[in-house]
Amino acid sequence: MSLQRERTFILAGLVILAAASWAVLIWQSSMMKSMGMGLTMGMGATLFLAIWVVMMVAMMFPATATMNLAFARVQRERPSSRRLSVSLWIFVGAYLLVWTLFGVFAYLGALAASGLAGEIPWIMLNAARISGGILVLAGLYQLTPLKRVCLATCCTPLNFIHDRWHDGSTGAFRMGLEHGIYCLGSNWLLFVLLFPLGIMNIAAMAGLTVVIFAEKMVPRGERIAQGVGLALILSGMLVMIVPAALLLNGTGM
Repeated sequence: MSLQRERTFILAGLVILAAASWAVLIWQSSMMKSMGMGLTMGMGATLFLAIWVVMMVAMMFPATATMNLAFARVQRERPSSRRLSVSLWIFVGAYLLVWTLFGVFAYLGALAASGLAGEIPWIMLNAARISGGILVLAGLYQLTPLKRVCLATCCTPLNFIHDRWHDGSTGAFRMGLEHGIYCLGSNWLLFVLLFPLGIMNIAAMAGLTVVIFAEKMVPRGERIAQGVGLALILSGMLVMIVPAALLLNGTGM
């Protein structure tokens, strides 16, 4: 297979998976309007994690296209490497595994927060202000050195692959895990925002997808990250002062 056909095949696969995932999310969002309230919208662990993985594919695959193409390009250049399609999807699968494990912790954290809210009335009375605090924290994280390091690593895919290359399926799995960890380090608090905004809030998901894509794909994406951080800080402060500024879309702690 020629290099151009290979790139087209990879991009087409990513686009199809992302588009299908968005279709599932939109359909599921309309179906869940009658489900329970709260941070998990009444979902059990299995359904929550299934939706979480679909969400990761929809929101993250567009921004990971260059990294996946870099992996395919470097493997193609290595005479000892075979079975590109298998290794590539192992690389992608390991990346998704990192986000799935994060989803487990997110689900447990949401259950714990909901439990506390049921025991401590103050939390429910100040849910909007707490959400504003989460916005501020997410904004502050956008300005930290850790965010910059993780984002810079994700924005230089060829360097990442060359520096960490390991042959074989095990090597692809290891590199996929590392890619996922750096990506998680860059974006984890942005995904935490989905809890106060609504875990099935399609508009919030779309907005975060655009932010993540722009940070990684637009030149000097760190400036975008900093701008988003400042906007989140200001928005969070506004919500903490004027709680009605935040529409919780039926969510609650």
